[in-house]
Order: sequence, then structure tokens, then C-alpha cells
Amino acid sequence: MIEAGELDSLLVAAGIAEEHRPALAHFGARVLEANRRFNLTGAKTPAEFAPHIIDSLTVARFVEGPLVDVGSGGGLPAIPLAIVTGAPVTMIETTVKKARFLEEMLRELALNGEVVAERAEVAAHDVRLRGAFRTGTARAVSSAPTVAELVLPFIAPGGAALLQRGSLDARERHALEDAAHMLGARLERYVSMESVDDRSIAIVRKLEATQNRFPRRTGIPEKRPLCM
Repeated sequence: MIEAGELDSLLVAAGIAEEHRPALAHFGARVLEANRRFNLTGAKTPAEFAPHIIDSLTVARFVEGPLVDVGSGGGLPAIPLAIVTGAPVTMIETTVKKARFLEEMLRELALNGEVVAERAEVAAHDVRLRGAFRTGTARAVSSAPTVAELVLPFIAPGGAALLQRGSLDARERHALEDAAHMLGARLERYVSMESVDDRSIAIVRKLEATQNRFPRRTGIPEKRPLCM
């Protein structure tokens, strides 16, 4: 694949370890290829997609397996994190075409994981998945309290949700702190991202089991974010 070669060169320039580059480049090339048939990403070229891989890996040092990724879309950050950390990964993705693509990636890259083709609001009430993970991620653009409500029910006490965020104003930060408390967790700290200015990782530590009423019904966490 020509695009895989271009991606590999871009990953070399970014300092990505040689042992991970072939799999990351293959993944990126397959995303760009599939993106011509249906929408996986706004990126159209290797130069546009490589930063998404690099951005995904900013949370790698905080990942403990098993990992759950909510709203996986084209596989970011889940697939790069699974490649680099070796953590078993479960991807929650409701769109059938995207879910099938993610299953293909797990097979092609020989990654330990599965895809759950359900809304997070539904999947989080599955006894097999609820409280079953050490780490959770979501690259969602929703408010921080919304993302916390969708991710934290999947996390076991002692684990953490890693929320990649832009800068938060005081209102949203306070809402996240209060929402975390309601969900059996606490906002532990913010860590500045190394690759992107004005971006941070909110580390939300799970302290106890989330009440069964969370997450609320499909669509409600986004329409009515907790504590906002």
C-alpha cells in the first residue's frame, strides 16, 4: 500500500517506535481506503490522518488492560492503543458498517478484542460489560459530563476513564467534577497533551460501582448532561 509507506514515514518523523509502526501504518492505510466507500474520518490523506494516530497515543502511558473505547468510529484511539500497549480492547460502536470494519482490523492485526455494535447507553447495562474494564476512552465531541456518564459505568473500581479534551471553562470543569461524584468517581487530574496545544487528558478515577440508573436512556446523556 502506497499510503502505508507514507504513513510509516510520518510516524518515523513523529518518533513512533519501529516495532509498532508497521501495524499502525497498515491500520491508517486501511482507514483511508475504507473511507472512500463510507465515512470513517474527515482525514483524506496520510498527512491528515497521521496526527490522529499520534494524538491517540498520547494516552497510552495511562492505559491498563482491559480497555473499553466508547464510540470507536474508525478505531481511534482504540486500535492504536491496542497495538502499542497490547491491552485487550472492547470497542463500542453502534454503526454497523463501522463495527464490521473494526472487526476486520482486529483480525488483520491479530489484536485481542471484540466489537459491540450497541449504543453505549445500552451496552453499559450488560452485566458482562458493566464494571469490567480497567481503562476507558472516548474521543467524543460531547460535553465532558456526557462522556463521563457513557464511559464510567464500564470501569471497575480502581480503574480510570481517560477523557481527551480541549480546554474546559470553569463551568464545564465543575460539572465534570460533580458528575464524576454522582457516577462513583472523582476527577483525579488533568495532564497536558504532548502533541497538541490547548489539549489535555482528564483522568477520572473510579472509586465505587456506578448506580444502576446510569447511563440514562439513549440520547439523554447528550441532551441533558449531568450537572450542566
